[in-house]
Amino acid sequence: MDKEAPSKGRRGQSGPSPPQTGETVVRLPLTELHPFKGYPVLRGVMPRNQPYLVRDDDPTMIQLVARVKERGVTYPGVVRPDPEGGYEIIAGQRRHRASELAGLPDMPVIVRDLDDEEAVTEMIDSNVNREDVLPSERAWACRMRLEVEKRRAGRPEKNSPHHAANFRSDDEIGKSLGISGDTLRRFAALTELIAPLLDMVDNKQLGVTPASFLAALSRDEQALVLDAMDYSQNMPSVSQAQRLKKASQEGTLTADLAREVLSEEKKVEAEKVSFPMDTIRKYFPRSYTPRRMQETIIKLLEAWQKKRQRSQER
Repeated sequence: MDKEAPSKGRRGQSGPSPPQTGETVVRLPLTELHPFKGYPVLRGVMPRNQPYLVRDDDPTMIQLVARVKERGVTYPGVVRPDPEGGYEIIAGQRRHRASELAGLPDMPVIVRDLDDEEAVTEMIDSNVNREDVLPSERAWACRMRLEVEKRRAGRPEKNSPHHAANFRSDDEIGKSLGISGDTLRRFAALTELIAPLLDMVDNKQLGVTPASFLAALSRDEQALVLDAMDYSQNMPSVSQAQRLKKASQEGTLTADLAREVLSEEKKVEAEKVSFPMDTIRKYFPRSYTPRRMQETIIKLLEAWQKKRQRSQER
């Protein structure tokens, strides 16, 4: 994470992990630091070497540059030695770029000897609480974390005398990132989208949930849907995206069907409002059944509505 403030640590908490016992913060020339070269397992699959973009014109980046000009980098980045020379930036790429834009010669870093899986985990954990992350960035971060766990599956824990599998479920991984396992899988699925559709998700034109259903389609089928979206001037709802996915699975998805589905008038999907029983139980006699409580709530709401109408008529 690139906020210039101390953090609480790793595993779903804000910011990069603090210096460990025996670690030293050193200042290294910016010229010796270079971006992460990529996770070998996903090279050729990811459109870039790491999930997170550095955008000079991003408002949060502009603020970061201003802070770095005023105070310098106050919280160290994390790097690892590169056998080919210099150091790979694992956490702190934005701080590195901000230092360049601020005209600084160096920045504080912690040098750690990390393998590829440890590096990916450190990188993603350090950005977990950033609020300016695009859906595509979060998608590739989730995909990388899942790939890391696949590689780790079957490996014993470090320094462990046991040889049991070191495996974490999607729910456990999601929890470490502050999301559910379902959300983790939904975002990871977005990496299967063709670029125009993923751009629409980033631009908030297409929702994450319907996009995750479209990601199950082949690239050619996604192109058909993209054409249908242009033809109908509509974005697919969740139910429409589900229907398109089902048609794909059944082998019946055609350009005409995609256009037909997306040209349909969307139904407003009703949202349910529910309350935990222990939240409202205290307002009713103990003898009241849930049905009687519901009837009483409706009557009270009707009385409240009539009172508002009378007030507005005055």
